[in-house]
Amino acid sequence: MAGQKLTLQQKLLQKLSPQQIQMIKLLELPALQLEQRIKRELEENPVLEVDDNHREGDPQEERSADNNETEKDISIEEYLSDEPSYKYRANNYSKDDKKEDIPFSIGTTFHEYLSEQLGLVDLNEQDQILAEYIIGNIDEDGYLRREVEAMVDDLAFSMNIDVSDEQMHKMLAVVQELDPPGIGARDLRECLLIQLKRKEYQTEVVGNATRVIDEFFDEFSKKHYDKIMQRLDIDEEELRDVIEEVVHLNPKPGGSYSNPLNKANQAIMPDFLLEINEGQMQVNLTRGNVPDLRVSAHYANMLRAYSEKKNNHSKEQKDAVSFVKQKLDSAKWFIDAIKQRHQTLLLTMNAIIEYQKDYFTDGDETKLKPMILKDIAEITGLDISTISRVSNSKYIQTHFGIYPLKFFFSESMQDESGEEVSTRKIKKILQDTIDAEDKRKPVTDERLALILKEKGFPIARRTVAKYREQLNIQVARLRKEL
Repeated sequence: MAGQKLTLQQKLLQKLSPQQIQMIKLLELPALQLEQRIKRELEENPVLEVDDNHREGDPQEERSADNNETEKDISIEEYLSDEPSYKYRANNYSKDDKKEDIPFSIGTTFHEYLSEQLGLVDLNEQDQILAEYIIGNIDEDGYLRREVEAMVDDLAFSMNIDVSDEQMHKMLAVVQELDPPGIGARDLRECLLIQLKRKEYQTEVVGNATRVIDEFFDEFSKKHYDKIMQRLDIDEEELRDVIEEVVHLNPKPGGSYSNPLNKANQAIMPDFLLEINEGQMQVNLTRGNVPDLRVSAHYANMLRAYSEKKNNHSKEQKDAVSFVKQKLDSAKWFIDAIKQRHQTLLLTMNAIIEYQKDYFTDGDETKLKPMILKDIAEITGLDISTISRVSNSKYIQTHFGIYPLKFFFSESMQDESGEEVSTRKIKKILQDTIDAEDKRKPVTDERLALILKEKGFPIARRTVAKYREQLNIQVARLRKEL
C-alpha cells in the first residue's frame, strides 16, 4: 500500500464577491424587472426601506457606500456613521403628498370568454363537459392543436368518460360556432373556411373564396394564381376580389379577443430617455415606479441603543444584533449595486450615443456606423460581457421612436471604395427597394444583388437572401400580387 503524503500548494483563483454577483444580476434587468427585484428585496430585508422624504439637496444624498470590501467584523459605530441611501433622481414633492396605487380590475380571459358563451348554448351535462374540455385545449391563437381521437382517449383514462369520436366532432362543431369566428379550427385552412361560411352575406366573391380555400389552398398559399384561374374558370379581376376577401380574414382568431381590463398585455417601458435641448443630447434613466432606497433609521437606533449598553447583553439580544448586522450588510450591498447599475448604464448609453451621434440627430438609419460590443467596451473601459448585459433587453426612447439597444449594433462590410459601412445601411436599401417594387413583378434576389452592386455594394445573392430573411421578407414569388 502506497504511503500517504501531505503537500502544501498555493493557487491563484479569481472568484466573484457577493457584491459583484449582485451587480451583474441587477445590470441584466430591464426597468420593469428591476422594479420587481427591488420590491422583493424590500420584502425580504426589513433594514431596507423606501425613502419617501428624500429631497434634492438632502445631506443624506451625499453620503456614500462606496467601500466594496466586506469586513469580517464591522463595528456598530461604522453602521451608525454610514447609513447609505440611493436616490434614483431628484423629485420635487412634499412629504405630505399622498401616493396611491389605483386598483386595477382584472377582466375575463380568452378561455373564460368562450366558456361564458358556451353557457348560453342548450346542452346536457355530458355535452357541456365535452365542450368545456375542447375549449380547454384551444391555444391562445384560437386553434385546437390536438386530434379529436386523442381527446377521446384522454377523457376515457383521466375522467372515466366514454364518448365516441362522432360525439366529440359534434361538440367541436358547437365550439366552432362561438365568437370570434374561426375558433376551434385545427389548421389555417379550416380557420379561414369557418370564417367564410359564417359571413352574413354569401356573395359570389365569398363563394369563390370558399372554393379557392377549400379546393386549392396549397396553390393559393404558394401564389400559383394561373392554375387557380384556369381550374375555376375565373378571370384576373375575379381572383383579385377573392384575394381581397381572404386577406381580410383573421388567421389568429384568438388574438382578436382583447379585453381592456385584462392586464396580460404590457407595453414596453424604455430604460433610457434621450432629450435634445439646443442641439445638445442628454440621456437619463427613466424612473418608472422604482423607489428611492435607504437603510432604516429604526434599526440604526436599535444598534445605537445596544452600543450604549456595554454590559448585561442577553443571548437573545446578541442574536438580534447579529441578525441586524447581517441585514445591514445586505442592504448596503444592494443600494451600492443599484448605484453602480445606474452609473454603468449611463456610461454605456452615453458612449453609444456619442459613437452614433449622426444617427441620433435625425434617426436616419443610413447614418448608422458599424458598431460591435468591443467598440463600446474600449470607449468605456468596461468588459465586453458588461456591455452585452447592458444592451440586452434594454430600450431607449428617442424623438423618432423607441428602439432596443441591440438595434444600434451591427457588423461592417466594405463598399467598392474600401470604406466600411454598416450592414444596417444595406438592409435599409433592401427594404426600400422591396417596398417600392412592382408587386406584379417582385424583385428577385439576383436583381437585388445587382441593384446593390450598382450602388457600390458588391454582395453575393446568398448574402442578399440572408439579409432579406433577417428582415422577415418573403421570396419574390410569395410577394407577388395581382
